[in-house]
Amino acid sequence: MATVLVVEDDPNLRAALIRELDARSHTVRSAGTAMDMLREVARNPPDLVVLDLGLPDLDGAEALKMLRGVSDVPVIIATARDAETEIVRLLNAGADDYLVKPFTAEHLNARLLALLRRAGRAGPTMRLVVGGLQIDVDRREASLDGRPLELTRREFDLLAYLAARPGRVVSRRELLAEVWHQAYGDDQTIDVHLSWLRRKLGETAASPRYLHTVRGVGVRLAAPEPETATDSP
Repeated sequence: MATVLVVEDDPNLRAALIRELDARSHTVRSAGTAMDMLREVARNPPDLVVLDLGLPDLDGAEALKMLRGVSDVPVIIATARDAETEIVRLLNAGADDYLVKPFTAEHLNARLLALLRRAGRAGPTMRLVVGGLQIDVDRREASLDGRPLELTRREFDLLAYLAARPGRVVSRRELLAEVWHQAYGDDQTIDVHLSWLRRKLGETAASPRYLHTVRGVGVRLAAPEPETATDSP
């Protein structure tokens, strides 16, 4: 999906937005100040910015003006200010859309996707195919040999991350950082989810078809080797 930069100084609200956007398969980065936002955009431009106005170092309207001096990235303003004159001022200053707090995650996601489509930044539907395994990332649906897989959110994220890198050994540290979004953690958490995922794929660690453990390194997802025909005696 999209790479979204959430600019919000309230840590609880920022964490909630990150969690909800992550659940919808977006890659989410965050900043708590205007200057951090400008550094993030300059260092690694996102597809879209969700900008709160009540920042501790700079008023959001001024931050928007500075952002527009260095980037044309689409911006959704998240604001508690609902006066028409204020909204018009922000749109004239370079905002592409706005949402008045409080708003739902579904509303934000719909506005986000619509804005990306208008900006021509929304990519095609992402579908991953590895052997008989098919994953529709946008719809968050997966099937094996035509049979739908009933996966939890974390199982789906884990499977999709590995399927996007077929044949490559992915370390547990990378899975922890990219799927769990944690710098540190217990490898046992990953092993448990891999075990659940194997069960749903109809395999075991001792007899893998898709998920192959590389001892001391990580895990690799690959299509099963085709069976070779043998001559009848």
